[in-house]
Amino acid sequence: MDQPFLRLDGLSKRFGGTLAVADLSLTIARGEAVTLLGPSGCGKTTILRMIAGLEKPDSGAIEIGGATVYARAARLNLPPEKRNIGMVFQNYAIWPHLTVGENVGFPLRVRRLPAASVRTRVAQALAMVGLEGLEHRPATRLSGGQQQRVALARALVTEPKVLLLDEPFSNLDAKLREQMRLELKLLQQRLGLTLLYVTHDQSEALGLSDRIVLMQAGRVEQIGAPRELYEQPRTAFVRDFLGKSVLLRGEIAAREADGVAVRLADGGTLLSCAAAADRALPPGAAIEIAIRPEAIRLALPGDEAGALIGSVEAVLYQGERSECEVRIGEQVILTYLPPERRVARGDRVALSIAPDAISIWPL
Repeated sequence: MDQPFLRLDGLSKRFGGTLAVADLSLTIARGEAVTLLGPSGCGKTTILRMIAGLEKPDSGAIEIGGATVYARAARLNLPPEKRNIGMVFQNYAIWPHLTVGENVGFPLRVRRLPAASVRTRVAQALAMVGLEGLEHRPATRLSGGQQQRVALARALVTEPKVLLLDEPFSNLDAKLREQMRLELKLLQQRLGLTLLYVTHDQSEALGLSDRIVLMQAGRVEQIGAPRELYEQPRTAFVRDFLGKSVLLRGEIAAREADGVAVRLADGGTLLSCAAAADRALPPGAAIEIAIRPEAIRLALPGDEAGALIGSVEAVLYQGERSECEVRIGEQVILTYLPPERRVARGDRVALSIAPDAISIWPL
């Protein structure tokens, strides 16, 4: 990792008897995009507000660009306007009585910059977000996507050291949300922004982030690159929060040279699990196996040996794929099918699973 640009050291925060953030330590490099991900109430927004100076931590320290902006031990707590941070809120906070240019230029006028400098920097910020030439348009005549761009331009106009975003796209429709995510990613890469993003939407986190900080109840469950968290979850919470998993009960049947054999709870089906080679579980140990639906394939004719045999219970057409539920004994398995593969309820099918696509979790 490059030299840390944003450093959080032992941050904690309580609201009455509720622990919102527990002893959080995190470093973010210059130009890195990091997402705080987790369910509502896990402490994500509180962390952002502490960094911005809108909430005072109960303990710890915050350093931005090599300068300490908060330290409980040293009784140092710089006000928000002296931290040089840009922040975009969920509700945009666009003032309807001001024009686009007046909204964007407000932070500069508060800093008493010359009018000519304000006009130049407002035009530059609007150009960054694709709103050039709209300085004089009333804010009330903007679409939701344009209002979001105005909020982003206002956060960028002060040339902040760190850009904080608190679920900025949650009020947009699905298609516009996808468009804004892509535009933000391209802007972040082009400008080299250091970005800390809060969301409970896993697709946003996977698409925008260099690293994800997945949280639960004020504590960090796992930190890593999106692919690492998705493919190598360290806890069941991480496994189940990111993406979908097919969970099947069973037991260890035997140790193998490159893993283990698992007997499913239906009593007869055996699966080879290469990913379990490092787990010292004895034969007979009760376990749960997890498989991502995209790793489950319909076996081709003649390749049914070692596959799971079952019947189709439901098919949900999704355009680019179909989601298919297959009953195997008492258990139901979800798999994704390409659009050209067509099955119907009641069809008998065989499912194949690669040994390295299976992870084992002791019960």
